[in-house]
Amino acid sequence: MARPVRSTRADYRHMTPITTRWCDNDVFAHVNNVVYYQWFDTAVTGYLLATNALDPLHSPVITLVVETRCSYFESTSFPDIIEVGIAIQKLGTSSMTYQIGIFKQGQDTAIAQGYLIHVAVDRASNTPTPIPSHMRAVLEAIQI
Repeated sequence: MARPVRSTRADYRHMTPITTRWCDNDVFAHVNNVVYYQWFDTAVTGYLLATNALDPLHSPVITLVVETRCSYFESTSFPDIIEVGIAIQKLGTSSMTYQIGIFKQGQDTAIAQGYLIHVAVDRASNTPTPIPSHMRAVLEAIQI
């Protein structure tokens, strides 16, 4: 598999600032790789909450992660401030693929990037269902 080309801020439609925490660092004094996936989820879910596309406790349709991937280019560590860029790469009937980039504050090229695939599911039956129109509109606003 070919190594991806590093993305830039221009490749994303929404940015979320996140402050690293002391506990994010591992024994090698940099943020551990699993934390990047937490940032992916925080940026995506934060966008859905901020735009009222999702109420995780009450929405009849929720989104579940079915696949993720991340490529790392540079490390970061506490107390860096990072910014997570998101954009919709693909929007299907019941699934959405987010393109995600992690940037150090003020830096134009990603230190890590990847994707996250969500599937819309009916809360009661836990089966795939079409993306509700209000959520689709919010996702289309950041589609590339």
